[in-house]
Amino acid sequence: MQGIETAPPTPALPKPRRALRGVMTHPDRLRPHEVLGLKAVRAACPELDTAVEHVQAFATLMHDQRGQNVFDWIEQVHDSDLPSLQQFARGLLHDQDAVVAGLSSTWSSGQVEGQVTRVKLIKRAGYGRAKLDLLRIRILLRS
Repeated sequence: MQGIETAPPTPALPKPRRALRGVMTHPDRLRPHEVLGLKAVRAACPELDTAVEHVQAFATLMHDQRGQNVFDWIEQVHDSDLPSLQQFARGLLHDQDAVVAGLSSTWSSGQVEGQVTRVKLIKRAGYGRAKLDLLRIRILLRS
């Protein structure tokens, strides 16, 4: 039909997993279609928009190792109307020193956790049949 103008198509909302991936990924690493999908989800749900802001602010605290600013973040979350996020923030207050240290430290336990995961994988491969002798050989004498 002539003369009838149509509105531009609205971007389709992504599936929940893709939306979560968009929330949890650094904004600079998102592809253009992912940015559009995340904007559509955030526009459709104001609570999610607020939650995304808080999650990204917390990720920035972790990435920039600014643990001393966590109390400002907790206060902002307390002022919002997101009960689950407020519960998480209250949980951080239970051991404030550890939280600040964990968010400020450059040290990581990633190497240790990787080794623990490797040992568990080797042990599971034996399905309970592997005794300590075999486990010791597989871990300590691996080539």
